[in-house]
Amino acid sequence: MTTLFPCERVDVSFTESAPYRFTNSVDLAITPEQVFEVLADAGSWPRWASVITNVTWTSPEPRGVGTTRTVDMRGGIVGDEEYLVWEPFTRMAFRFNSCSTKAVGAFAEDYRVEVIPGGCRLTWTLAQKPLGPAKIAMFVVRPVLNLAFRRFLANLRRYTDERFAVTPQG
Repeated sequence: MTTLFPCERVDVSFTESAPYRFTNSVDLAITPEQVFEVLADAGSWPRWASVITNVTWTSPEPRGVGTTRTVDMRGGIVGDEEYLVWEPFTRMAFRFNSCSTKAVGAFAEDYRVEVIPGGCRLTWTLAQKPLGPAKIAMFVVRPVLNLAFRRFLANLRRYTDERFAVTPQG
C-alpha cells in the first residue's frame, strides 16, 4: 500500500493565488456536455493526460462537490483528490487531499468550459505549492511543464475528435 502524506486543504481560490500556476486553453469541436462526459470517464484521462496511468472514483455517483477519486501517475505518484466545484457543463475543480510525495504542499486544478462557435473552449488551470527541494526544481522546469500541459490539451483535442467523430451517413 502506498504511503500518502497530507496536503494543504486549499479552496478553489488557490488556483488563482498559488505560487505556481499554469493556465492553458484548447478549442474542442464538441459540446460542453461531451466535455463533461470525457472528464467524468476514468478511462479517458490516461488517453490524453499521459502522466496519468489510472483513475479510480472513490465516491458513488452522482458526481458533485465532495466527490473523491484516486489518481495514479507515472513515477509512482498517487494523489487522493476531492472535488471543490462541480457545475455540470461549465466548471469543475479539485484539490489533492494527500499525495505519495512530500514534495507537494498543495495542489489543485480548475477546468472551465465556455461555448464558442463550432464547439467549446476548455481552460485548464493547474496550481501547486511545492515543498523543499521541489521549489527549486519547479522554478527550473516550469517552462517544460507548461509545454507538457499544452501537449495534454492537444491530446485531448485529438481524443475528443476521435471519440465524437461524426461519420457520414450513406
